[in-house]
Amino acid sequence: MFDIFVLKLKVMKNKLIVVLDDDEHILELIRFNLTKENYEVKTFDTLKEFFNFLKQTIPDLIILDIMLPEIDGYEICKKLKSDARLKNIPIIFLSAKSEEVDKILGLELGAEDYIIKPFSVRELVARVKVVLRRTEQPPTISKQIKINNTLVIDLDNFEVYVENKKVELTTAEFKLLETLVSNKNRVLSRDTLLDYLWGTQKAVIDRTIDVHITNLRKKLGKASKFIKSVRGIGYKFEY
Repeated sequence: MFDIFVLKLKVMKNKLIVVLDDDEHILELIRFNLTKENYEVKTFDTLKEFFNFLKQTIPDLIILDIMLPEIDGYEICKKLKSDARLKNIPIIFLSAKSEEVDKILGLELGAEDYIIKPFSVRELVARVKVVLRRTEQPPTISKQIKINNTLVIDLDNFEVYVENKKVELTTAEFKLLETLVSNKNRVLSRDTLLDYLWGTQKAVIDRTIDVHITNLRKKLGKASKFIKSVRGIGYKFEY
């Protein structure tokens, strides 16, 4: 079994949304409806608790009221955007301030959206989804080569495993193995392998490939059987 590209995706966790508002009813309304949409929601009605939480955790989204008793949301947004650790968290402003100039200011400060109170719960949920979709990072994808549950080549981390045990290869050995595997069942001459590995950048001879193949086979152990010698020509990867 040969898989040239195996996708390893991060385990998908529920998105974490933090809400800061001094109205307990609004906090509960938002928490209830976003939780129904499978979001994890943390609500705060004081600035101290809000920032204490952010010291420990980076949420996926912040919903921020503007008219707060201690400091307005604009100033909080400025503080967040000036912090290297927190600046990339998307922010949605939630406010009774409905003038165009207020919305423009919020967006100019770096907020992703601005929702006016009183608001439609359905609209809030829809806008949250849009912002998260627009700002989310793609899943981490790792390219691997897997062969018969014996050999695994991690192309991103330059690691090789034989029967789940890591094998330490030199850079040249890794490149040689990758080249052979990527050209499965194709006979590659020594000259071709030299070009793949070094091009015209290094003065090497045919014998160099033989030495690397010998060392590679020793390190691969049981997986060395996949590297076949083709008399008078070179090598191929076959199973």
